[in-house]
Amino acid sequence: MFFRNLTFFRFPSTTRLDELDAGLDQCQLKPVGPLELSSRGFVSPYGRDAEVLTGRQGDAIWLTVGGEDRLLPGAVVNAMLARKLDEIEQKEGRRPGGRTRKRLKDELITDLLPRAFVKPSRTDALLDTSHGVIAVDSSSRKSAENVCSEIRRALGSFPALPLNAEVAPRSVLTGWVAGEPLPDGLSLGEECELRDPVDQGAVVKVQRMDLHSDEIARHLETGKQVTRLALSLDDHVSFVLGDDLIVRKFKLLDGAVDELESTDRDDIRAELDARFALMSAEVKRLFAVLEAALKLSKADG
Repeated sequence: MFFRNLTFFRFPSTTRLDELDAGLDQCQLKPVGPLELSSRGFVSPYGRDAEVLTGRQGDAIWLTVGGEDRLLPGAVVNAMLARKLDEIEQKEGRRPGGRTRKRLKDELITDLLPRAFVKPSRTDALLDTSHGVIAVDSSSRKSAENVCSEIRRALGSFPALPLNAEVAPRSVLTGWVAGEPLPDGLSLGEECELRDPVDQGAVVKVQRMDLHSDEIARHLETGKQVTRLALSLDDHVSFVLGDDLIVRKFKLLDGAVDELESTDRDDIRAELDARFALMSAEVKRLFAVLEAALKLSKADG
């Protein structure tokens, strides 16, 4: 269990979380109904056979939003609807109008839904209660916001807000590649994305390249700006930071994983707890560095 992406939100330090467990219990995932397209709710981060709905390590809370979605492709419905309309036209000598088409389509969906395959999903989140930060394991802001909405449903109130940087992230990333000093512990990787700031401008994606090379310098000289940048933190974590403040390709490196492998555990839950403890510590450390470098605002001012 390691997060691969980090979409951060901030919530006020005064947010009450003492009723979290009771709220999660009331909002557990229910099987998707025969006439429902989807269902969302909380599941155990330790797997479907576990009963607890959170994992806790100090002031870090691990929770998981589960989902069930019925797979009913629109192309299948439209193809069946077209055949139905053709049959009616041949029988009655006229093409059904819009209201009839809508009714027939609704009837087809009602008939097909109970037989559609169900696809399960899960999205993990880390709540850092001491700093008022939630990190969702998703690079999709919409998906991450849905997790916050589920927490809000469980608590009744959860004023989580997307990150707000008081400096332009794109300017900071560009400066780092251009040679400005990086925060302590951070070092450049070998991947970046550069964009021309004008609308429909050129986009250059670079991988496995020295970012201090002359080629990159020429792109910067023409006015391109860095919108995604590979970085590492103290040789423990590598990641790609975007100007949208989403962390992608988050990965613990050998130096961090060695600490995990040096301990002895005799059951799966202990193993998962150890992984979460290690990962949450690295995520907190990374956020602290980004908070200072990008001047991230707090949710309560």
